[in-house]
Amino acid sequence: MTEQTVPAPGACAAGPGDATAPDPPARPDLAVVRDALGVGVAVGLSGFAFGVTSAGAGVPVWQTCLLSLLVFTGASQFALVGALAAGGNPFTAAAGAFFLGVRNAFYGLRLSQLLRLPRWVRPFAAHWVIDETTAVALAQPTRRAARLGFAVTGLSLYLLWNLTTFGGAVGARALGDTDAWGLDAAGPAAFLALLAPMLRTGTERAVAGAAVVLGLGLLPVLPVGVPVLVAALAAPVALWLTGRAASGRADDARAGRDRAGDRPPEGRESSSGKETRP
Repeated sequence: MTEQTVPAPGACAAGPGDATAPDPPARPDLAVVRDALGVGVAVGLSGFAFGVTSAGAGVPVWQTCLLSLLVFTGASQFALVGALAAGGNPFTAAAGAFFLGVRNAFYGLRLSQLLRLPRWVRPFAAHWVIDETTAVALAQPTRRAARLGFAVTGLSLYLLWNLTTFGGAVGARALGDTDAWGLDAAGPAAFLALLAPMLRTGTERAVAGAAVVLGLGLLPVLPVGVPVLVAALAAPVALWLTGRAASGRADDARAGRDRAGDRPPEGRESSSGKETRP
């Protein structure tokens, strides 16, 4: 049985008669595992930062570890404990973290088509649908490589993230003033490092820029956790403006074609009986 392949981003599917279309080159398993472990280890070590930040916010060690075990989405975890540390309402902080984690549901829609895992595996795999596993899986040329990259990244990151969360939470007292270390920025920095290369179109960059402006600009005037919710409005607004601009260009092009159709051909007589000149 031949291996199923995943089309590269932007590639067109082969037509019915294009039987000679070349398949994407398969990657060696060792290369996939190496890349997946690199991402898992690099990001998993930032669990220390989360453990320390959570302990500094006054969250007990057992609750900190429970967040990493059950939530397992770094940006949302940092957003939650950061809002709590700033004195925010727990419900507002949880709402901000929840909406920040909603992106994983959209990742799941894409990965379900790419990985096509057995039904009994999907509930377990869903817990590992995060930025890092999605990025590694989508970078692979074949379904087999995508499955391998997803599994290795998810397993290594889950184990290391939870171990370092515990270590950071337990060892937080040895660091003294945790605010002086600026460790709360480690998670968002890793998230932005993964996100930045994926912003390829003008619309995507506009959405990201507007979200940053809204999120940072509203911090001084809104309760903690609310700016994250408002920043999410950047996506529908940017898409609406893009749609309006595209519709306007289509109307202009249609009007231009209509005007060209009404113009008499060169060298022919117009409706007034006079010969047109070039």
